[in-house]
Amino acid sequence: MKARIAILAALLVGGFVLATNWKQWDLVSRFARNTEGPLWSGPSVAQGAGLSTDEQNNIEIYRRAHAATVNVTSTVYRQNWFLQIYPSRESGSGFFIDKAGRILTNNHVVSGRSPEVNVTLANGQKYKASVVYRDPNNDLAMLKIQPKGEISYLPMGDSEKLQVGQKVLAIGNPFGLDGTLTTGIVSSLGRDIADETGRKLEGMIQTDAAINPGNSGGPLLDSSGSVIAINTAIYGPGGNIGIGFAMPINRAKTMIEDYQSNKTYGRPRLGVDVMHVYGDLAVELGLPAEGGLLVQGVAEGSAAEAAGVRRPRQILVVGNAEIGIGGDLIMAIDGQNVDRLDALSRALARKRPGDKVELTLFRNRRQVKLTVTLGEAQEKL
Repeated sequence: MKARIAILAALLVGGFVLATNWKQWDLVSRFARNTEGPLWSGPSVAQGAGLSTDEQNNIEIYRRAHAATVNVTSTVYRQNWFLQIYPSRESGSGFFIDKAGRILTNNHVVSGRSPEVNVTLANGQKYKASVVYRDPNNDLAMLKIQPKGEISYLPMGDSEKLQVGQKVLAIGNPFGLDGTLTTGIVSSLGRDIADETGRKLEGMIQTDAAINPGNSGGPLLDSSGSVIAINTAIYGPGGNIGIGFAMPINRAKTMIEDYQSNKTYGRPRLGVDVMHVYGDLAVELGLPAEGGLLVQGVAEGSAAEAAGVRRPRQILVVGNAEIGIGGDLIMAIDGQNVDRLDALSRALARKRPGDKVELTLFRNRRQVKLTVTLGEAQEKL
């Protein structure tokens, strides 16, 4: 699939590609796959083998995580211009989250109303899988197989604690090349992008770990081997150029809670566009030096508009950027100070439509508090 998606972050321009596999690489996949038989289960990395501590860490994490990462193939039967039925195939990655056979992946990997989903384990075993739950607003899906024996699964970390610069590792099946490991760092946090349907994916983790078509749905791990995100999209014309995006694992935790409670929840929506300002720029704009999220727009009919959040009154050009000024500055959310761009998406990650959120605003040179009842994001079909 060669889907293009456009960035919503203010300073990036270009196209994005959901990291699912291209059909033309099926032959490469069949040629490269060589995982028949049991996985190697030998001793830990030998000490004194000339490996650095970081290399040993990479190898150990790969040994543990590779067996829990799977290839996901989704086939949907469509109709062409001549009314002929043909199979449309997508391929991506996923990973086990428990010994019962539940798998996390991206929703776009298993798109379609009634897809036929097949899962191939690292040891070559193949299973039919069922889609047991979807969260389209966060591009997440949960699959289930009936494993015939013991399976490996991955622990989930805490994406709230991530810091720019920390090491990450991605495992997946780019271009059908099974069990590929790449490494990098967290390049940025709180990126907002749009998927191929125009749906906004908020608070994404940006990484320079190589992510390519086929990586979608695979795990992004920290240096302890815990999953901190799910690889989702890449920036560029269809191949890695060092800018990839992953959905924070805490969104998946919320989805799992929804599944276990047997309820369907929508995604909460405040309805504001913001930019993070602080320091000298904040002072130049007549705002407190500690800064916050400066409101750049308020959506009509949104919860923010109903509660009285103020839009900017004019546009100021600072360097090569246009900044809306005169509106509200969000300094805290539910009492937690705002110190980075993804503070809003992080605060809303555990909320439901109808929940209340308290905003501490800087308005007319003084702080005011505003309680907002969250709305629900409308899913685009």
